[in-house]
Amino acid sequence: MNIGIVYFIVIVLANTLGAISGMGGGVIIKPVFDMIGAHSVAAISFYSAVAVFVMALVSTYRQIKNGIAIDWKLAGWVSFGAVLGGGIGSFTLDQLLQRLSGDRWVQLIQIILTIITLIFAFLYTRLNRPRFSLKRVIWYLLCGLLLGFLASLLGIGGGPINVSLLILLFSLPIKEATVYSIGTIFFSQLAKLVTIASTTGFAAFDLSVLPYIIVAAIIGGFLGAQFSGLLPSKKVGMVFQFVILLVLIINVYNGIKLFL
Repeated sequence: MNIGIVYFIVIVLANTLGAISGMGGGVIIKPVFDMIGAHSVAAISFYSAVAVFVMALVSTYRQIKNGIAIDWKLAGWVSFGAVLGGGIGSFTLDQLLQRLSGDRWVQLIQIILTIITLIFAFLYTRLNRPRFSLKRVIWYLLCGLLLGFLASLLGIGGGPINVSLLILLFSLPIKEATVYSIGTIFFSQLAKLVTIASTTGFAAFDLSVLPYIIVAAIIGGFLGAQFSGLLPSKKVGMVFQFVILLVLIINVYNGIKLFL
């Protein structure tokens, strides 16, 4: 089967679940593409960034059209932090790829950090969790900086820590947290793509699969936003936890496969 069609199917499903849960499809796309193994770590991170960026753009637009109220002060400063963090994360990934011998060790680092964030997010949403109601700009900025950094470094777009950290720091209901998470993902991936364009450029990647990726990302973002608007908070929480367990299994499998 054409690898573009395989990527198309994966991205539609991943971005639909990612838009509903607020994780962004990259948390599924990255490990699944790693499992398929058709491209390098750098190429997979690029494809994931494109897919998640397009999904976040479509999903945010649809959420606003659905009448979701947004605190623009919170969204703006978190997003600004995500831009800075996304650039730092992309630079750090490039340095790791240059300094470590081969993609395998970089992929292992990504898998370990992703598993740590997955476990944190799952336990936080399952247990009786504390919440703060931080209101100062510095907290918005630091939150975005951390989320943008992890999003770009891990190549997963946003991941499970976004929603959990937004709930923890700002006492947001889960459905609101998913909206801010997707907005953060948009800006972190924008920073990543700008960094790639201004450093290595896109010529090193197989661009023939991009049409499949972009169309699939649009469909997934639209479907995810539609379902998110229809589902109650409890169901969104269930989707969130399901995606965490699914991605945890895939990452553990990929980690084991590296040493077989």
